[in-house]
Amino acid sequence: MSNIGNTFKQLIAIVRENLLSDRMGRIARKVRISLTDRCNFACLFCMPNKREVKWLPKEEILTFEEITRVAAILASEGVEKVRLTGGEPLMRRGVEQLIQRLKSIKGIKEVDMTTNGWYLASMADRLKEAGLDGVTVSLHSLNKERFVQISGIDALDRVVKGIDTALEAGIKPLKVNTVAIKGYNQDEIVDLVNFARERAISIRFIEFMPLDGLGTWSTGKLLSGAEILKIVCSHFEIQPLGRDKGATASVWKFKDGRGEVGFITPMTEPFCDDCDRIRLTSDGKILTCLFDTNYYDLKQLLRKGASDEEIARFIHDVVYRKPPGVAYMPWVKQSWEKPRAMHAIGG
Repeated sequence: MSNIGNTFKQLIAIVRENLLSDRMGRIARKVRISLTDRCNFACLFCMPNKREVKWLPKEEILTFEEITRVAAILASEGVEKVRLTGGEPLMRRGVEQLIQRLKSIKGIKEVDMTTNGWYLASMADRLKEAGLDGVTVSLHSLNKERFVQISGIDALDRVVKGIDTALEAGIKPLKVNTVAIKGYNQDEIVDLVNFARERAISIRFIEFMPLDGLGTWSTGKLLSGAEILKIVCSHFEIQPLGRDKGATASVWKFKDGRGEVGFITPMTEPFCDDCDRIRLTSDGKILTCLFDTNYYDLKQLLRKGASDEEIARFIHDVVYRKPPGVAYMPWVKQSWEKPRAMHAIGG
């Protein structure tokens, strides 16, 4: 009876606090907002054939006013952290003004960004001044030719400059994300770790997911978190810090205190049971799970005069339907008929 009583009390608390809870009792505390589907890179794990991509027309993209309104409604329902993504978010003009707006919303504790780093050097000071709390930069190789092979553009030097300029501007935390792929960059794990350690920043290795849009993903290209950890442990002394509730990465610290390394393992060790994230696509669709194919159109409510209360009810209903996650799917590659490429989802 005591366990039943405690569960009932938790459910009552969720209702009283207007929190966004799903059928598994997971509460949405974070939202990833895609500002645009456009990107000047063409990463093999993210973008379909760039020549065949049809970008969304401008009128289909949410305005900053609409994004701010949705963020304020989400904050009133318990969402505390916002991460701006794309496509490439810094391709959206005036992004610093949006950051300022989001930072002014009551209840929003943190506004971060994930970027490919192309525009970072030229915008770092403005982003810092606008109040950006942290930035994650995608960096998948330190070899120029291989960088082009993976990212579809000759931009390694520019991305590294962006990272260093952002550090000089005082944007912290600054993290590096690396998608680890067999046959591409598995031999660079140690070099990438050293790159991060030289700057005393964190690096996160991410397992290759079947969201590439080209259909190139296969189990043979999957470098597991366990395999990456083994490589790192063979060269560095590290200690486990674990994975915080709702976090994507299991984190380890270096014994000498120079940075951290994390492992994001959605394929081999999914972290679905305490997932606290939802996504808002650039064209106004809510996506409650990265591996779901159901998209819920919030834009049509925003543009048809719905009240904040009506929008909040819609979001509650959508979040309640959130699927259990990839941990409960037979095997995601076969279960999808029409997977959507990552650039159109928002990372």
